[in-house]
Amino acid sequence: MSDLSIQKVVVANRGEIALRIIRAAKELGIKCVALYSEPDRDSLPVIMADEAYCIGPGPSIQSYLNIANIISAALVSGADAIHPGYGFLAENPYFAEICSSHGIKFIGPGYDVMSSIGSKATAKQLMAEHGLDVIPGTPGIINDVGEAEAFAAEYGFPVMIKAAAGGGGKGMRIAYDGDELAGCVKFAQAEAEAAFGVPGVYLERYFAGARHVEVQVLVDEQGCAVQLGERDCSVQRGHQKLIEESPSPVLDESIRQAMGNAALLGAEAVGYTNAGTVEFLVDAEGRFYFLEMNARIQVEHPVTELVTGIDIVKAQFIVASGEPLPFSQGNVNAKGHAIECRICAEDPERNFMPTPGQVSKLILPGGPWVRVDTALYPGCYVPPYYDSLIAKVVVWGSSRNEAILRMARALDEFTIEGISTNLEFQRRLVTSSAFRQGTIYCDNDVLTLIFGDVH
Repeated sequence: MSDLSIQKVVVANRGEIALRIIRAAKELGIKCVALYSEPDRDSLPVIMADEAYCIGPGPSIQSYLNIANIISAALVSGADAIHPGYGFLAENPYFAEICSSHGIKFIGPGYDVMSSIGSKATAKQLMAEHGLDVIPGTPGIINDVGEAEAFAAEYGFPVMIKAAAGGGGKGMRIAYDGDELAGCVKFAQAEAEAAFGVPGVYLERYFAGARHVEVQVLVDEQGCAVQLGERDCSVQRGHQKLIEESPSPVLDESIRQAMGNAALLGAEAVGYTNAGTVEFLVDAEGRFYFLEMNARIQVEHPVTELVTGIDIVKAQFIVASGEPLPFSQGNVNAKGHAIECRICAEDPERNFMPTPGQVSKLILPGGPWVRVDTALYPGCYVPPYYDSLIAKVVVWGSSRNEAILRMARALDEFTIEGISTNLEFQRRLVTSSAFRQGTIYCDNDVLTLIFGDVH
């Protein structure tokens, strides 16, 4: 039995993050309830949980986004908490409110906080009011192309058009001149509405040669806040993260400290609790600007865990139970260097087309300081309905160079047969001179940068 007030948790997610949450909960003595769609019936989270309930067919809207079915399963199971993981309903303030109205603890911030930072444009305005530097942009959602043209006239091209809701690179376009602007705005609006159900977009000044750096924060319900250092997420394809590392290879200690302080200030500004991430853009001169705040656990949280030795998911349960964090800022001591590579069921030779199917053979890498977060097993089926992420390879080294060499070795060992994956693509990327030198920026075309024009 758990020593915490939370005794049984519903894991409202799937795949590797569901398994990650179940493992952390069990180590705290918390009973676990897995929810699954019909194609995920034989998945590892279902096997590892104490109970499991089917919540619908394969399509997300009928299962993992089906709030009525999720709440019903939670009530039937007698669970007193729900952990949303990332994606799906993790940043849906309505879902958090529904959980609360049924007496179920939502493991994350509350409705008010999620609402205040759910819109990126609103979050930027709020952070600016509390003294954080933000990227120059429109004060809110634009109503027509004329507002976009006025912004571009004031700040010049290129400009970035961004969806006000959501993430993952959806609803983002760069306009390099006036001829492109109207088309980019309309495309971003359409993509945002299709992905998030909200067509609103806003504009920002676009910085060439910038880096994407985020800071992990934890805040308990007594108001104690700590930051666990930064993660560099600049290696991307189409605004989708490929490789993350901690610490950033380009920040000096003064910028690192200032960014950590800014992240804590941002969390305090919105009354944040639980685990969250404050994301920044770092320009070529080393100035950093607030981008957004993510009210959830991040895909890349393991790199922070490896350099700090702190289990972030366990900390989420502790905070959600009303307990104080078991450590203070002075106890956070980052050591060495960690790198994470995202392994996806997709074919780089066919424009990264998703490749669902059955895994016929699986060999996971091992050895000291190698971690693989995955729900794969030989014979398992990768369904076509969800994000293509199927595994995360995370390594730690005493230096960045050692971590790179360890990652290259681990990716060489990793074998997945039956479906196409990006394993070889990631191996070539992490061993490239550009990555080793730390000179890949957010706006780099990694395909051309690493592989020339063959792709």
